[in-house]
Amino acid sequence: MSAAAAKPILYSYFRSSCSWRVRIALALKGISYDLVPVNLVKDGGQQFSAEFKALNPMQQVPALKIDGITLSQSLAIIHYLEETRPNPRLLPQDPKKRAQVRMIADHIASGIQPLQVSMADLCLVPQVANAERFKVDMGPYPTITRINKALLELEAFKVSHPSRQPDTPAELRA
Repeated sequence: MSAAAAKPILYSYFRSSCSWRVRIALALKGISYDLVPVNLVKDGGQQFSAEFKALNPMQQVPALKIDGITLSQSLAIIHYLEETRPNPRLLPQDPKKRAQVRMIADHIASGIQPLQVSMADLCLVPQVANAERFKVDMGPYPTITRINKALLELEAFKVSHPSRQPDTPAELRA
């Protein structure tokens, strides 16, 4: 099997919101992949191993081996998936609307944190989960809470959830 035809390999940590975004995108697009857990805590952080540094010099998850290349940075990975596997679409066809979704996704992914799933939604759900994990009061954000709840009902968000990953510790499994 050629490198371009090989099954994608996702290097991920179950609790990484960045990895979760990519798992959601892969699930929404129906892309089967192999998962290689990279524990960010164990052994001082497995992302700092020589083996992982050779794969991703930034020493961060996620990293995705696909089509004979290795990509890092969740939004760059998601953009690549959108460009090479456009169905179902994560970005609107209209360039202005597409730019708005990218702007929102960038804002959520780098700063904070509708029901057609978009790239922005891939960023929203993991950020809300982190906010809840760290006991942030979501009361002032009823719209975000409503959207998050609806998205969590979708199969792609369920199968990609940190509590359902192979490297999730038993006590944190769903």
